[in-house]
Amino acid sequence: MKPKSPTDSQESLARDIGLVVRIGAVPSILEMICDETGMGFAAVARVTDETWMACAVRDNLSFGLTPGGKLDLRTTLCFESRAARAPIVIENFAQDATYCNHHTPAIYNLQSYISVPIILPNGDYFGNLCAIDPRPAKVSDTRVVRMFEVFAHLIGMQIENEQRQWSTEAQLLGERETADLREQFIAVLGHDLRNPLAAVDATAELLIRNPNGCDLPTLGKRLKTTSARMARLIDDVMDFARGRLGSGIPVTIRPVPDLSSVFSVAIDELRTVHPTRLVRTDIAIQTTVNCDAARLQQLVSNLVGNAITHGSAGAPVVVDACVRGSELIMSVTNQGEPIAPHLLTKIFEPYWRPPSSGPRGGLGLGLYICKKIVEAHGGTLDASSSAELGTRFTARIPAD
Repeated sequence: MKPKSPTDSQESLARDIGLVVRIGAVPSILEMICDETGMGFAAVARVTDETWMACAVRDNLSFGLTPGGKLDLRTTLCFESRAARAPIVIENFAQDATYCNHHTPAIYNLQSYISVPIILPNGDYFGNLCAIDPRPAKVSDTRVVRMFEVFAHLIGMQIENEQRQWSTEAQLLGERETADLREQFIAVLGHDLRNPLAAVDATAELLIRNPNGCDLPTLGKRLKTTSARMARLIDDVMDFARGRLGSGIPVTIRPVPDLSSVFSVAIDELRTVHPTRLVRTDIAIQTTVNCDAARLQQLVSNLVGNAITHGSAGAPVVVDACVRGSELIMSVTNQGEPIAPHLLTKIFEPYWRPPSSGPRGGLGLGLYICKKIVEAHGGTLDASSSAELGTRFTARIPAD
């Protein structure tokens, strides 16, 4: 299948409609065209190599097109007008030597037609200013054609002005969002690195003051735990940078025959770190799964760690994983205070942390990274939360 041109994407076409809508004079122009020519339908159309789409419409015929409505491009004469970059003017299809047997009037029951290109000052082809009617109309008069050309020129100039303004506004918004993210990033990273650095400093101070009386194994463990925490923070920062600023979190997909053991290793590590917390598992993955094992291990570790941190200490964390059909389904559930619905929509945003999060709550990047890992595998990650069923994160990933 031929890839869709960027100009034909839904986002681009919606923006083009918005550009025309922002030109306040367009409705009056279309009304004047209908009044001056006696034709019942007039429109500003976005015309690309693949698409004919109405951006603004004056419809006195009940033709049925509204802004955003599309016609098959090759059933329209705008397609030919675009190719020639020239107007097409027909007063009566039945009597026109060139177009009397054309498919367009038969498809749309037309007799009169006029279409003039809308070309922006920079030379880009935007579309056409056109009018149609099921009755013949006097549209080949020089004055009428000139009116269309002047209006098309004015619309083209205004569209380019709106494009420049939209581009400036989008750039300013992007810079503002980047500045906000940068401020949040620096503030949160500085805050969360302070604690492990303080622990390293305190341990070093003990060694300096009393090197012979120190419990070296205990201090070594403390340093190892602290350095591991700092490493996790750095890893989260790197993954965030890849996911937010690059092409997404990289994954290496290959057949993994023992994904159950991959998950178990991550869960056992968390059991060691949190010996007082109960983590129950029901992992039944008996087939080979095509995935990035290290990234899915990171996914499980983050989700289970999140459940331990925010779940009720007296209730188990439950991990379920299986392959159903061609889909790997993995969920992590914890009990405790449910997440409010208005917060549930924010949990996958970077830097988001619940209001109850303590000073050791991390950078607030864990769930964001989890979602990016799942999306990199072509899957989805959803969350639900209630007092009865607990808080559950469910990942669904293609297993083939």
